[in-house]
Amino acid sequence: MPFEGDLSAVLSSIPEKPGCYMYLDETDTIIYIGKAKNLKKRVSSYFNRTIDSPKTQIMVRKIQKIRYLVVESEEDAFLLENSLIKEHKPRYNILLKDDKTYPWVVIKNEPFPRIFLTRRKLNDKSRYYGPYPSVKAIKYLLSLLTTIYPIRNCKYALSGENIAGKKFRVCLQYHIKRCLAPCIALQTEEDYDNSIRAIEEILKGNIRAVSRQIYDEMLRHSENLQFEEADRSKGRYLALENYSSKSLVVHPSLNNIDVFSYDEFERFVYINYLHIASGAIVQGYTIEYKVQLDEPKEQILGMGIVELRNRFGSRSAEIIVPFVPDIAIRSVVFTVPQRGDKKKLLQLSEKNAQQYKIDHLKQVEKLNPAQRATRILKTLQNDLHLKELPVHIECFDNSNIQGTNPVSACVVFKTGKPAKKDYRHFNIKTVTGPDDFQSMHETVFRRYKRLLDEEASLPQLIVIDGGKGQLHAAVDALKELGLYGKISVIGIAKRLEEIYFPEDSIPLYLDKNSESLKLIQRLRDEAHRFGITFHRNKRSKQQIVSELDEINGVGKVMKEKLLQKYKSVKRIRETPKEEIAGLIGEKRAEALMAGLMKNERQ
Repeated sequence: MPFEGDLSAVLSSIPEKPGCYMYLDETDTIIYIGKAKNLKKRVSSYFNRTIDSPKTQIMVRKIQKIRYLVVESEEDAFLLENSLIKEHKPRYNILLKDDKTYPWVVIKNEPFPRIFLTRRKLNDKSRYYGPYPSVKAIKYLLSLLTTIYPIRNCKYALSGENIAGKKFRVCLQYHIKRCLAPCIALQTEEDYDNSIRAIEEILKGNIRAVSRQIYDEMLRHSENLQFEEADRSKGRYLALENYSSKSLVVHPSLNNIDVFSYDEFERFVYINYLHIASGAIVQGYTIEYKVQLDEPKEQILGMGIVELRNRFGSRSAEIIVPFVPDIAIRSVVFTVPQRGDKKKLLQLSEKNAQQYKIDHLKQVEKLNPAQRATRILKTLQNDLHLKELPVHIECFDNSNIQGTNPVSACVVFKTGKPAKKDYRHFNIKTVTGPDDFQSMHETVFRRYKRLLDEEASLPQLIVIDGGKGQLHAAVDALKELGLYGKISVIGIAKRLEEIYFPEDSIPLYLDKNSESLKLIQRLRDEAHRFGITFHRNKRSKQQIVSELDEINGVGKVMKEKLLQKYKSVKRIRETPKEEIAGLIGEKRAEALMAGLMKNERQ
């Protein structure tokens, strides 16, 4: 029976035995359930030490009553905790968010059992095998099995009475040799059940034993001169051997082993489970936990192991793990492999956990696109070791051709997306000639001098398109404004996409496929596009204006009229003089065409 009482009474009398404890608030609602090897030490630790986690501090302040249950062993405590959490769903506990349905193979509890794929495991006394991590793989296996062992797929109620009463007729499956027609008594129930037993052994992973049985059967038919039967057995044997060679992931000597891996993202934890039989994966499943408090990963992995082994009835004596969990299970050895086949199994499990995490995040981000942006920004923050989440990022790029018309561009991204109304162009004013470093210094100084004067919001990250030289120039500008150290700044060099930090000569190389690098590249490319567009427009406009300005008799009003109608000097040249004369007059048209011809000859 559970013991319940006020804090002081329970803390003084709680035993030093394994068990589970429950914390209740002022409304008698269970807010947390935990387990412990030593109840007294564990429960007392919440009240006799300084707690760093803010969430845990809030929970402890809400505790008004304590209940506890004593059990025989630590493993029993894990099982009890698991069932209590599922029943009460306390606010501060790790929550199991296992909503992904995996495929199972069911052998129905009926005469002449059917075998098929299902995603619903019912309590109907049928036999279920799985779950399987791949629908494609299990469909292939089922197709193979029903080819080797012809099994009915009809829904007839094949009772002895109905078969004797000749209520059925053979179907197409019999004619194409995919069924041996038990519906009209052409196959006995004993023979049918022998096929079912062989299929069950294969589903359990005992392929070698079934393969040996078929091989012996083939030899027996051959010795008895039953060559047609021997040939059929040979076909079944070769098909099973071929599947066995493809399904093995490690040596067949690795048998009856559980593999668990651990992955996490923010407050979510993903634990993958694989069961290995004779070197092949026969079960695979991933569960997801939402972590409320700062539980250690050893404890969370222990919970996942108990949950999954209990769910699938595993009794494996060896468990492969990435690190030793905070749990002891009777007659079970934990292995943390460093190399070889066991390491290969652990890596395969880790890939499954990672894929589940990616799939989950994609589903969540489809419903909430802002969450994807936040995730990418957090990844960028971690990769660049930034103090703040870079919600506001600005990127600078210089543009000039052979030193003419030097300009700079500043593009702004907010929450990972372009904020185009905040983009800015800069005509370089203080620099003569093609000096990228001084141009960058001027642009950065002018940009943030203005933001400071206007008391506008500053970015958390500045990206400079260029290597160490451009980055150094930008840093000098920030130092003059007193902003260096307050805003993070990096440079990205084009050649190898290396990331440079101020006062550090060794660049950072991000993974080519990382979302962090892709975001930085997008910023850089957008700044380059924006700057080039401005530079081209400026150069084009300058060329048009200077060419018309050099022609005597063509004033401002006439230029506007001509460009408004013909759009470019090229089109003006190609237009007949008579048409232009109709727009600006005969004498002006003659002067214009003469001036254009003179410029063209030059």
